[in-house]
Amino acid sequence: MDTATPAVTVALHDGTSVIASSGQVDARRHGELLLPAVDRVLAEAGTKLDAVTDVVVGVGPGPYTGLRVGLVTAATFGSALSVPVHGLCTLDGLAYAAGQEGLDGPFAVATDARRKEVYWARYEDGRTRVGEPAVDRPADIAEALAGLPVVGAGAVLYPDAFPDARGPEHVAAGALAALAAERLAAGRELLPPRPLYLRRPDAQVPKNYKVVTPK
Repeated sequence: MDTATPAVTVALHDGTSVIASSGQVDARRHGELLLPAVDRVLAEAGTKLDAVTDVVVGVGPGPYTGLRVGLVTAATFGSALSVPVHGLCTLDGLAYAAGQEGLDGPFAVATDARRKEVYWARYEDGRTRVGEPAVDRPADIAEALAGLPVVGAGAVLYPDAFPDARGPEHVAAGALAALAAERLAAGRELLPPRPLYLRRPDAQVPKNYKVVTPK
């Protein structure tokens, strides 16, 4: 599952292929849409939640509010089912999907970070990220990414900075699951299921506020 972007996406993978998936794009309803999506996917696959052996969750980067919905839900499932919970960079899922659709590297991935910024990373191919994800204004990285295709909603939002925008626009849990299954089968460790925020949340404690306490 992934809620790091406006897409609320869930998939069930059997270790070989995706057997059911769901995706809805709504940046304001992550908490409302995620559990019904899980139910739909399980019903489509004709299975129960207790058949799940591993949980994979996108860890971002992403905005605080949406991202934590998926992470908390994944942690809850892991605890209730006593199964491992694995983290995977959301940008890696987009890159993997682009590679599966035929995009050959090098390229970059950019998602909407709001505040007129993008979360982004550079890739050699659909499986190989170069460096760590970052958050920047599109104009500040346009020169560094000049000539490269850029995958994701961030590229679509800022065509002046990223003229060669490519799909997919949003991450799909099926791609995350397939990439995770591939890496686990190869004996590679995945990320811990902790959020990759890259910056502080919008909601913060006001500075210099007056404290009123009873005498």
